[in-house]
Amino acid sequence: MLEKKSKAFFHAHRADDICTAIRIAKEFDLDYVLVHCTQGALIVDYLNKQKSKVLVGPIISDTCKPELAGFSGKTPCILSSKENICLAITTDHPETPIQYLLLSCKIAIDEGLSEIEALKAITINPAKICNIDDRVGSISEKKDADLVVFSKDPFKNFCLRPDSVYINGKKIL
Repeated sequence: MLEKKSKAFFHAHRADDICTAIRIAKEFDLDYVLVHCTQGALIVDYLNKQKSKVLVGPIISDTCKPELAGFSGKTPCILSSKENICLAITTDHPETPIQYLLLSCKIAIDEGLSEIEALKAITINPAKICNIDDRVGSISEKKDADLVVFSKDPFKNFCLRPDSVYINGKKIL
């Protein structure tokens, strides 16, 4: 991490822990990602100023730990409203199985996140966070031709099985 060969992933729920993670990242000049960011909505302006990259979730889980008290499905919407925050939604698989990623997005959409921002939160934004957006995360010339095609809106119909899947431009399903 100190040599910039990998990112620092800080698992932080509470606002004070998130701020501590950012302070440590700045102190050691780390490229960092905030994982969970449960109380991120409470410090959204600070996260925006820091140009934070955040993985919010799991959205579908119980609030069995004190750190999860006050979790809100509105957090993705609040964070995505700021131009300098790169938001991705995670299920934290296997905590919540990856099959529930679209349902997690739907919950965030029901709480105010736009469908476009939800789509970005599971496509281009995670690619940006991983520094691979030059190859994946959106459809454009010279990018990997990996696509999943649904016949219905997956945020509205929860189609867990896509109509077709393309990997490197070749149809595999």
